Amino acid sequence: MVEEKNLTPQQIVRELDKYVVGQKEAKRSVAIALRNRWRRLNSREEIREEIVPNNILLIGPTGVGKTEIARRLAKLAMAPFIKVEASKFTEVGYVGRDVESMIRDLTDLAVNMVKTEMQERVKEKAADAVENRILDILIPPVTKKGVGFNSATSDSDNFDPSKASDNELNERTRERFREKLRNGELEGREIEIEVKSKKTPMMQMFGPGGMEEMGMNLQDMLGSMGKGNKSKRKLPISEARELLLEEEAEKLIDHESAVQEALERVQKQGIVFIDEIDKIAEPSTGAGKSGPDVSRQGVQRDLLPIVEGSTVNTKHGIVKTDHILFVGSGAFHVSKPSDLIPELQGRFPIRVELTSLSEDDFFKILSEPKNALTKQYEAMLETEGVEITFTKDAIRELARIAAEVNAQVENIGARRLHTIMSSLFDELLFAVPDDINSGKITIDPDYVAKQLESLVKDKDLSHYIL
Repeated sequence: MVEEKNLTPQQIVRELDKYVVGQKEAKRSVAIALRNRWRRLNSREEIREEIVPNNILLIGPTGVGKTEIARRLAKLAMAPFIKVEASKFTEVGYVGRDVESMIRDLTDLAVNMVKTEMQERVKEKAADAVENRILDILIPPVTKKGVGFNSATSDSDNFDPSKASDNELNERTRERFREKLRNGELEGREIEIEVKSKKTPMMQMFGPGGMEEMGMNLQDMLGSMGKGNKSKRKLPISEARELLLEEEAEKLIDHESAVQEALERVQKQGIVFIDEIDKIAEPSTGAGKSGPDVSRQGVQRDLLPIVEGSTVNTKHGIVKTDHILFVGSGAFHVSKPSDLIPELQGRFPIRVELTSLSEDDFFKILSEPKNALTKQYEAMLETEGVEITFTKDAIRELARIAAEVNAQVENIGARRLHTIMSSLFDELLFAVPDDINSGKITIDPDYVAKQLESLVKDKDLSHYIL
């Protein structure tokens, strides 16, 4: 994958095209927004702080690719990225998560990201330390004093074990085992290692302002009390190496600078994708505002300062949200964007409407993307020794049925393809491998019609199954 700084808007769109069909406007908007992060970071210092991100609001029916764009954007961004559901948050004063927790989660994610990168940089040094630890377990070093080890003497043909010191014999044996380790000859051999216990007390506190933060601090305090716990485990060298490598790499990195770098990344490059933002909008029906959704507008009011730019206290330090990019997303079936409070509407200046998917779109979704459903089913059945192939006409028929059912029952977009494909392969997946354990199967229009015709014809049944 290309690094973020080299991704132009057109390159970002091309990457998204590999997984998301259609929705050119949405792809263009997120591509420009992502590139603008790099442009701001490389602009003149005196103007840099004044350039604020243009937050985006994606509007469109369910199953048209809003969340998929977010998922792929996260991989492309190579920056702190988090996806949250607006419906999970409550107004301060109600039991539940307050909106500031999304910034705290983003910061935790960034710290882990930076630490992983740092561990990768010291991997070679950590691998040497792990090798020595494994050798110490296999061949414990000699504790009593002896003649120093001389590699020239030990490697020569004149080496006489009877005249060698304990240190020389020990080092010679260690070198032989080191060679075997590097050649992979001892991977299956079991050794007993002592590893730090990763168990930390799980605690989460919800409540009025500040209580969640208090719960987080208590969890950290209790977690640090148990950090000294070590446990012994007997594992093959191949598995032990992975655990020891993580432990040694952890020792070699500078945790303080990792946290500082993470905080900087969050503030300069952080992206928050707020899904289901329409669920916190108050529909302008004129009905009385009562019931379980009483805090919807309160969530909007709490969200406003964070999107606008404020400071959030996290366990790693203070985070300023002024330059974090927010991407909102919602179907807006019941409510509409204008039902959001005016101040929040103004904080999402770029509106992109995603279009409903047509039969041609379904055909492309089933045949073009890298992770197309047809390719997924081919890969699954391949594990059983059964090779399946789809004819072009069969894929076209599946697309037609999906579009027809969406039009007649309920339009759930591309998610309809999952139910269609599940019904199509129900019989075959049950028969493999007991009745069919090998061979080639071609999925043609006749097979599709046979498996799905009754369901499509019976409208009442379609309401429940498809």
